[in-house]
Amino acid sequence: MPWLAATAFLHSVMIQEKRGMLKVWNVVLVVGAFVLALFGTFLTRSGIVSSIHSFTESSIGAWFLGFIVLVLAGSVYLVLSRLPLLRAKTRLESLVSREATFLYNNLLLVALCLTILWGVVFPILSEAVRGEQITVGAPYYNFFLVVFGLPLLLLMGIGPLIAWRRASLRSLGKSFIWPAAAALVAGVILVALGAGSSPAGLIAYTFAAFVLGSIVYEFVRGTRARRALGGGSWLSAFSSLVARNRRRYGGYVVHASIVLLAIGVAGSSAYDTVRQQKLSPGQTMVVGDYRLTYRDLEVRQGTNAEELRAHLDVERDGKSLGSIQAGKNDYRAEDQVSNEVGIRSDKLTLEDLFVIAEQVEGEGNAIHFRVLVKPLVNLIWIAGFVFLVGALVAMWPSLAEQRRLAERYRELRAPARA
Repeated sequence: MPWLAATAFLHSVMIQEKRGMLKVWNVVLVVGAFVLALFGTFLTRSGIVSSIHSFTESSIGAWFLGFIVLVLAGSVYLVLSRLPLLRAKTRLESLVSREATFLYNNLLLVALCLTILWGVVFPILSEAVRGEQITVGAPYYNFFLVVFGLPLLLLMGIGPLIAWRRASLRSLGKSFIWPAAAALVAGVILVALGAGSSPAGLIAYTFAAFVLGSIVYEFVRGTRARRALGGGSWLSAFSSLVARNRRRYGGYVVHASIVLLAIGVAGSSAYDTVRQQKLSPGQTMVVGDYRLTYRDLEVRQGTNAEELRAHLDVERDGKSLGSIQAGKNDYRAEDQVSNEVGIRSDKLTLEDLFVIAEQVEGEGNAIHFRVLVKPLVNLIWIAGFVFLVGALVAMWPSLAEQRRLAERYRELRAPARA
């Protein structure tokens, strides 16, 4: 939740910087991000919400709650007392402008944040009002992730293509033609490959192609313009473009990482394959393109647990891929049993094969397996590295800016020395 509020601020603060708008809104977003961070700490430290992220219940929860109230009251007072200074100098001129797309982006991010907040506090409120704790499950979050996430994904591609203040239909058509063509071609190819079985996944992939097309178009357009002005090679023009506009083009790389994340999430959730089957030694199950054969069960003594490992041979399209182990760890001292999942990652297709031994009968005479195939899930990890690259580009100090600040510093010091 703090991440969503802070992301909304990073977008809307550009409107304040460029047009002097949304000052009050930006302050509210900053306060909201901080308060939500405190609220998350309060939930985990107070023990109010029972989850794997919660700690033992302690008296520090009340102090956190009091601090949250103090921060909210103080922030409201500061905003109201400085309201005349925060009033916008300009207003939104058109609903079809870059300011408007950033505003739509903010509304969707805040709506998603509030949706998650409601899902978190609903069990607390239901227990306080009805005496019965009603939890909110994955379908609730998945529904709103689709409702708010898909428009957010599309806006990432639309925003950079629209001009500030007001955009004309002619400029929109010129800017949108190549990204829209990329999205159309991607959609047709995906339907031909059978991706139409999941409408949400197909839409996510098509929007992702549109956003990637808009990012590539912005880089190509900027590089072409830089080369026309200064000449030289395409590579020198490209490096000069990024060096002179680090925040802008670093932000585009961050957007590309979010697109990769969206593709990974869509692939691993909308197009995953899940199957459960009871196997005895020598029996086989088929999951997607994989064929798994249960060979035997190994029982060994670990450092602090008895380890049970089922060995399975893995084949795909008739080709042996080796073996995989899945089982359980029995921690006798803590009287707890944990699942030890077998995972095989494919570097070429970027998918993961998960094997879970849910129930072991006898001494391994039969095991209930749950097998999941998650396509493109490794794009989520790759997206994290791309995000870091984009953040470094955006935040890397500019030599020209450093020189300007140094000159300004010398100018300020000169009267003092005189």
